[in-house]
Amino acid sequence: MDSKELIDMLNRDFADEHAAIIRYLVHAYQEGEDTPMGASLLSRSREEMWHMHWLGMIIGRLGGEPTFVPGPYPFDPTSRATLLKSYIEYEKKLIPHYHDEAEKVDDPHIRRVLHREAWESEIHARRFQRLLDKLSPEDARGLPKGGFELPPTFLETLQAELNSKYNEMLQHLRLSWLSQKEANRGWALMDQSMEKMKQLALFAEAVAEDGAAPRMKPGDVGAGQGMVQVLHKALGDVLESLGRHTRLQDDAEFKKHSGLVIKMDLAVQQESWQAEEMKDWLK
Repeated sequence: MDSKELIDMLNRDFADEHAAIIRYLVHAYQEGEDTPMGASLLSRSREEMWHMHWLGMIIGRLGGEPTFVPGPYPFDPTSRATLLKSYIEYEKKLIPHYHDEAEKVDDPHIRRVLHREAWESEIHARRFQRLLDKLSPEDARGLPKGGFELPPTFLETLQAELNSKYNEMLQHLRLSWLSQKEANRGWALMDQSMEKMKQLALFAEAVAEDGAAPRMKPGDVGAGQGMVQVLHKALGDVLESLGRHTRLQDDAEFKKHSGLVIKMDLAVQQESWQAEEMKDWLK
């Protein structure tokens, strides 16, 4: 298998892991992070993030460009039971898939990563089966429900901010994987991407609590562009977010939600810090 074929294969796997992250995250926020179901789904999504990270690191090391369009993730939304059965089926299909791919690869590290993806998928399937087995008949038939109390325009504002943070996170992840030769810079970018994940949760939790599915759609993450060009865009995105969020802190509807207010106070501080860091990198 030549380098291009290997990068293409890994990018398909990358897209599959990306799809799983979004599916489990959305469901976790809809259930609520403080519920057993929500907490378990959130743990699975974080593990899928590591899977995506391993693949992104390898693609970057090979000189490739990570493809951020998620793959398809078929699921039956009829009930909690049908959702979990969909997850079990999806994870089980990945087990032979990753083992088969590993046998096609010469690089021992990549081969080990693919085998690890396989056995962690098996563990995920077993964990989802355990969740399914523990559901009461009533919970198995049901679906998470929200309050539907937020004004539609405010809900749309939260959705837009959520999606903005999602794309900022992807942008920073891409740069971290392409900056492996600059270890300190790569880790600093990864750290900022994790902060953006926490900021994403700020909006996603509020959206899901209101009964809507959080929206995460990849946009322009600077694919094919160099470090300096993308850092300039990333800095501009952070400064724009900082401006929007500072104004949002004064919004009458926003002030009604004390949990959002506290989290936004932290997010604004983080964004100010991120902007100063990136300004230094660009000097």
